[in-house]
Amino acid sequence: MELHWLAAYLLLGAFVGFFAGLLGVGGGAIMVPMLTTLFAAQGFPREHMVHLALGTSMAAIVVTSISSLRAHHAHGAVRWEIVKGIAPGVLLGTFGGSFVASRAPTAPLALFFASFTAYVAVQMILNKKPKPSRELPGPAGLAAVGGGIGFISSLVAIGGGSLSVPFMTWCNVKMQHAIGTSAAIGLPIAVAGALGYLINGWGTEGLPAWTAGFVYLPALVLVSAVSSLTAPVGARLTHRLPVATLKKVFAGVLILLSAKMLHTVFGG
Repeated sequence: MELHWLAAYLLLGAFVGFFAGLLGVGGGAIMVPMLTTLFAAQGFPREHMVHLALGTSMAAIVVTSISSLRAHHAHGAVRWEIVKGIAPGVLLGTFGGSFVASRAPTAPLALFFASFTAYVAVQMILNKKPKPSRELPGPAGLAAVGGGIGFISSLVAIGGGSLSVPFMTWCNVKMQHAIGTSAAIGLPIAVAGALGYLINGWGTEGLPAWTAGFVYLPALVLVSAVSSLTAPVGARLTHRLPVATLKKVFAGVLILLSAKMLHTVFGG
């Protein structure tokens, strides 16, 4: 791999890890559009580059989530009873969704990703407050919510934080606890999603060298190596900085990166 590609993946890993720790997201909202752009610049087949970006992102989130959840757990910010209730649905929804995404054409997949991230960005900017009486649902409700979060997460290769953090804060979970718990929820999402993309991409013709299914291994190794170092930094800042302001900045980044991804896919 040429030096400038190596540097690009390392920088992406640093950026992804920081925001993963800071906001309890897996980093896929950043990784997918950036990986799509980098894969296009490297000359990867257009019909596979979004699927490779999705699969590689999911695999990288495994490492990022472990690092992030450890840091948040050290601050006592992970509500493990929520993780236990939501995990079964998350695993089933994510694994099933990866089969749908792996068979979807590149263009509709890119449009769905951009639309979803735009919605998340608007929600972050509005920062609506929940009703004081609202609480988390029971075990069956949490499992159902987990299934929905997992399914959508696998389609857009995110760790679920863009959905689970708003859901938990909507149910009056403290913001720092929602972020920490989301980091833990991101691990089963990433494991199930990465496995699904690996299985569904295995044996696909026309993939570039050094891939395992829809996972591009050089990008996975480089991004993960750095993101695991910067995720704890972001997690520590979660408990010190005004999250509402940072969420607005992150929302702007989501919109810009999604626009770049659409330009890469449709504008070439």
